[in-house]
Amino acid sequence: MSSLYRNRIQEFKVALSEEKLNLKSLRELCFSGIPFEGGIRALCWKVLLNYLPLDQTLWDSFLKKQREVYTQFLREMIIQPGIAKANLGLSREDVTMEDHPLNPNPDSKWNNYFRDNEVLLQIDKDVRRLYPDMAFFQRPTDYPCQLILDPQNDYETLRRRVEQTTLKAQTVDRNRSGVTNVSSPGKALHLYPSNEYEVLPSGCEAHWEVVERILFIYAKLNPGIAYVQGMNEVVGPIYYTFATDPNDQWKEHAEADTFFCFTNLMSENRDMFIKSLDDSQCGITYKMESVYSMLKEKDMELYMKLQEQNIKPQYFTFRWLTLLLSQEFLLPDVIRIWDTLFSDKDRFDFLILVCCAMLVLIRDQLLAGDFTVNMRLLQDYPISDVHTILAKAKELQDGS
Repeated sequence: MSSLYRNRIQEFKVALSEEKLNLKSLRELCFSGIPFEGGIRALCWKVLLNYLPLDQTLWDSFLKKQREVYTQFLREMIIQPGIAKANLGLSREDVTMEDHPLNPNPDSKWNNYFRDNEVLLQIDKDVRRLYPDMAFFQRPTDYPCQLILDPQNDYETLRRRVEQTTLKAQTVDRNRSGVTNVSSPGKALHLYPSNEYEVLPSGCEAHWEVVERILFIYAKLNPGIAYVQGMNEVVGPIYYTFATDPNDQWKEHAEADTFFCFTNLMSENRDMFIKSLDDSQCGITYKMESVYSMLKEKDMELYMKLQEQNIKPQYFTFRWLTLLLSQEFLLPDVIRIWDTLFSDKDRFDFLILVCCAMLVLIRDQLLAGDFTVNMRLLQDYPISDVHTILAKAKELQDGS
């Protein structure tokens, strides 16, 4: 470790040791990248995503309350219909008479249960193949959810629920490769050996199952948006960052903390996932066109070339913007980009600058290429050095 990097870690430690954090100076520090050591990155993300209050004296009571709230969500939303009443002393027969799987009443708990299964199946297909080029999400977590896995409880694991709902789940899992319609065709998938798919022993759960639970709870609490394909790519890097935290006290609560940070991020980003808002000023179409507007301002020649070739922004920026570039780069590079994105107070405006920078950096290739060559470049972005991209984005931001 270089002395320069050691000094940088020390700067973060000093900034994070203040009783009341200075958000402006912390943002400036985080903009150039956050160290992983000592759990600094995970802690900074929790602050930058408006989860942790700036006053450190409030952290213990705040975290205790938030984690209890999340446990309550699990109790209320991952439970088979009838069980709650059965636990109140009613026999299972009484419960079944009142509400049963064939009950046509739209308010029936069973009716909701089956409707939720449609959302769950979509989530399940996506999370089982999260980041297929690394084994992390297939491996067991050190902190499985005891509430769900305890045989004394009548809660149902989502994995079990999916297995009951579909007969061909295994076929679906093996064929899954990224995000349909928005995945990058050029990124090679290093498929796991078949033993990576073996069901974990009783009492264990894989990291992807935790992500599945987070997304399912989010969908239940946000019926207006529910689950949209690609959300798994947004929650994945946050969960990975928290679940690999070197500080065990934080790592143990990665699930609850990820849920709230993801919810906060989605509250800023959700309009891009809502189809009915596509053409509004907060929707995805406006954001995609903003990339071209920015390009027109910064590099008219390149803008005109893409216009002449009829390369529309939606051909490639849809995925870049909705998934915060998580499909364009390897996970460590995605995390580095997010350090900077999260630290900018106008993070989604900066994301547009990053997308514009990505175009400017390959301008010579784009100016020389025809439609087919250029589409291939944009669908499978050739530059892997994210530091160069972020530096160019900052240069564009400063108006140089």
